[in-house]
Amino acid sequence: MMEKVSATINGTPFKGEVPAEELLLDFLRDRLGLTGTKQSCEVQVCGVCTVLVDGNPVSSCCYLAVDIDGREVETIEGLAGSDFHRRAADAFMRHAAVQCGFCTAGMLLTAKALAARGAGDERLGDRDEIATAMSGNLCRCTGYRSILDSLTELLGGTT
Repeated sequence: MMEKVSATINGTPFKGEVPAEELLLDFLRDRLGLTGTKQSCEVQVCGVCTVLVDGNPVSSCCYLAVDIDGREVETIEGLAGSDFHRRAADAFMRHAAVQCGFCTAGMLLTAKALAARGAGDERLGDRDEIATAMSGNLCRCTGYRSILDSLTELLGGTT
């Protein structure tokens, strides 16, 4: 059964039909070619498939594509080239926080949502608060010290 969907994806309007059971991850990757969103655990644990829906991080591996109807979706492709992305890339490189990069897109989108929630605050919080907010994003190769160093710098947190 096909369902009508009207949404904004990375700033571009989308209108079309999607199968009622299609996952957002598959819709983004297979139908729209937005392959920056990765597939990993398929059970909403690792954060690799994180995208923003109305500014909130969601696991696209467990989120139905029909549920984006009337909403705004941002993937790593939509974040690319933004000031936030440039600053994040600089911080991640400065702190050697990227090895394979598989988890990075989900981490950056989660960090963007965290930054938006803290907008207007002089500081978003301390390193422990940032670590808690990022706890749904797993990295299998870098470890977390360099990632937290990067995010603490990026988000204006304290150590």
